[in-house]
Amino acid sequence: QVQLVESGGGLVQPGGSLRLSCAASGFTFSSYAMSWYRQPPGKEREFLARINSSGSTYYADSVKGRFAISRDNGKNTVWLQMNSLKPADTAVYYCRTYFNGAISWGQGTQVTVSS
Repeated sequence: QVQLVESGGGLVQPGGSLRLSCAASGFTFSSYAMSWYRQPPGKEREFLARINSSGSTYYADSVKGRFAISRDNGKNTVWLQMNSLKPADTAVYYCRTYFNGAISWGQGTQVTVSS
């Protein structure tokens, strides 16, 4: 079974940085694209970034230039490096994959940007 476990969230000041991790298991990680989404309080889940199996990336306009997605197929891990954080970035951040016709989500990790 597919399992995705996010970690690395926490409280950071505006302008600060944070790196989120997603540990994957239950599938051939290196063969599948991975994505990051977030869900601010009271709002719908929002796409942030995707990295395919070859390493090519795609970003939402809202985070392009500030966030960077990366992966290590040997560690079955995908990261989201977040820089120049703003209060509007406060949300629960989720890791996602699409495997055998089904979308799988992690449990999410809370990121709070506040001074």
